[in-house]
Amino acid sequence: MTEALAIRRKRLRFRCWHRGTKELDLMIGPFADAHLAALDAGQIDRLEALLEVPEPLLNDWILGRGAPDPAHDHDVLQMLRDFNSP
Repeated sequence: MTEALAIRRKRLRFRCWHRGTKELDLMIGPFADAHLAALDAGQIDRLEALLEVPEPLLNDWILGRGAPDPAHDHDVLQMLRDFNSP
């Protein structure tokens, strides 16, 4: 792993735990702790893009209460859904 990728992962982990609402932090933060080290650069790009989505939309997408737009309907969102499903 390159140093730049390691720094990127560290920053992304912080962002996942400090996204906004505590509810969303508790969905994304543990996911990052469990999976971030195994994500490739493309998946990291997609996770970073998801963090730019407004909170109500992202919350609904993760909980399966809304259909994501095509640009965000990808493997990382599905991993988040699976991780947070009962």
